[in-house]
Amino acid sequence: MNICKQPINKLLTGFTLTALTVGLASQTGMASLKQAGISGDIVVDGSSTVFPITEAMAEEFQKANPDVRITVGVSGTGGGFKKFCAGETDISNASRPIKTEEIEACAQAGIEFIELPVAFDAISVVVNPNNTWAECLTVEELNKMWAPEAQETVTNWTQIREGFPDRPLALYGPGTDSGTFDYFTDAINGEEGASRGDFTASEDDNVIVLGVANDENALGYFGLAYLTENADKIRGVKIDGGNGCVEPSVATVEDGTYQPLARPLFIYVSKSALERPQVKAFVDFYLQKENVALVEEVGYVRIPDAIYDKAQARLNNLTTGTVFGGGSTVGVNLQEVL
Repeated sequence: MNICKQPINKLLTGFTLTALTVGLASQTGMASLKQAGISGDIVVDGSSTVFPITEAMAEEFQKANPDVRITVGVSGTGGGFKKFCAGETDISNASRPIKTEEIEACAQAGIEFIELPVAFDAISVVVNPNNTWAECLTVEELNKMWAPEAQETVTNWTQIREGFPDRPLALYGPGTDSGTFDYFTDAINGEEGASRGDFTASEDDNVIVLGVANDENALGYFGLAYLTENADKIRGVKIDGGNGCVEPSVATVEDGTYQPLARPLFIYVSKSALERPQVKAFVDFYLQKENVALVEEVGYVRIPDAIYDKAQARLNNLTTGTVFGGGSTVGVNLQEVL
């Protein structure tokens, strides 16, 4: 499928994302999914970005179904797909679509999967609170920092913009198994995986938080939830994608102005795992619109109802495979491709 890149506001074509006024998933909503005798294990792994959503869903689901045990690991999107395509997990959290080589690995192992969008995110560029100069950065300046040719060459803030202080530039970011790394490099450097390698890398976003929080000269990036959760330790940088400086937030993803670092988030579910009642019940719970407050509670952006409906239809019809053909989602219109 040939999917062209579009402005991120077209990602949400025809739909206004409004914040719900409901609180966390109601006891009534959870009780509707409680099934007599449901029990067993569910194993999830993958993206650290999607982890807070799945963890919140798991906690609430287990309150209603205490005999179900859900474990949620953090191996990064790529690491999660390795386990998923080896049949080691039931669900894979992903901050990017599955790649061609991962599709092939799943096929060789006989793993059929259902691809389900669950939220939107704003990849957030962050600095130490004592950084008083980098209030807003352009895409071009981010490229100057992170391009492959910047390795061991661009090492000082003065090289990013005239007037920035003479301070060493310390960079922190996700590792190469991270879907956030893939998306960021695609959006900023024009090619997925194209990045300088001389930065402190981790699949655990909390490591990046600590690195930036403890270094006045540091800059890093990760999902919006980690900025929201650690707003007392780090500061989000506004991004100028060509139409002025825009901060990373739920509101700027909703109105389509946070470009080009807004993106969809996914879970991938093993078709065979859905034959187990506890897995099917949990995924049903995950996609219930009544539980969308959990997505917002952990700092992400709900998907429009029409996309929820399409995701639920994919689940109910056991529609396997990916709509992205192993490609990028930068600027993709989910409403059109699902």
